[in-house]
Amino acid sequence: MSKQIASVAELEAIIGKTPLPMTLKVIDHLDEGALHWIRLSPFSFTAFGDASGIAVTMAGGKCGFASASAHELRLPTALLDDAALARPGVGFASLFPLPGITETLRVNGRVAEVRHDEICVAVEECYGHCGKALIRSDFWTAAPIAAAPSDLSAFIADCRFLALATTDAQGRADLSPKGDPAGMMAHLDGSRLWFADRPGNRRVDSFRNIIAQPRVAAALLIPGSSHIVRLSGTAHMTDDEAMRAQFRVQDKTPALAIGIDDLSVTMSESPALVRTHLWPMSGRPAIDPAKVFTEHIKLNKASGLGARLTSAALSVPGATGLLKKGLEHEYKNNLY
Repeated sequence: MSKQIASVAELEAIIGKTPLPMTLKVIDHLDEGALHWIRLSPFSFTAFGDASGIAVTMAGGKCGFASASAHELRLPTALLDDAALARPGVGFASLFPLPGITETLRVNGRVAEVRHDEICVAVEECYGHCGKALIRSDFWTAAPIAAAPSDLSAFIADCRFLALATTDAQGRADLSPKGDPAGMMAHLDGSRLWFADRPGNRRVDSFRNIIAQPRVAAALLIPGSSHIVRLSGTAHMTDDEAMRAQFRVQDKTPALAIGIDDLSVTMSESPALVRTHLWPMSGRPAIDPAKVFTEHIKLNKASGLGARLTSAALSVPGATGLLKKGLEHEYKNNLY
């Protein structure tokens, strides 16, 4: 019997509990690997919100458009599509991609100060995200698209990438990447938008947040286009078999479907995407995501036995290579 997922226990009964390494990969500052990543990134998906709701926007320019130190991230107001969303004290979440690299860097915190030309964020969380969403969406192999569909239904049918923004009951923000082939990323069913949950890092921060505070926002993209759809609404999750079956890919049915009601939708061209020229991809920066992620786990301050054993295992020679092989195996065998 299908049901709406209303508790963390119900959620974990369907998708399982978060594995320990997924918890340990989060650090409370920007280490040198993260700072290097931000210096190389020309673009970010960015969200601002509090316990009453959240909104998502884009930011970008040239590589290194954002600056940072160990505990602070700084974004030029002129390089955000909607800098008015930033207010002191609100939750902040961001996702930094790198050209040609499927893994992304997530940085969360709170807006500490809004200056005339700069937004200063106090960093609370930093961690790497696996590359499945960008692989499924063919994000970096896209060719430039001169004209995106102007009709909302047609745009959603063509979209292949979704950035989902959520907050918890305390106003802490999160921004999660979702990717799928065209026609499978999202479905518009009357006044409700649906999308599916695919295998990922099983942190499920977004879904925990939806249970606690269901107001969400999202940005939908067609890789190759500078046009976006931004929306907000009220989300719920279900294990309804018929709905999940609509998102079946490679003979695999997702475990959850997410619906967003009470939609407020805008379609526009993103100045940040126009400035950034993400497509066609012009070159891959010299960085090893597996090494960055390994260092994050080693830097985590958790003190339990499992945390100590995991950190010790990653300190042996060749640990980064093993993590890289593990990611490659996941990308080949567990995309859906």
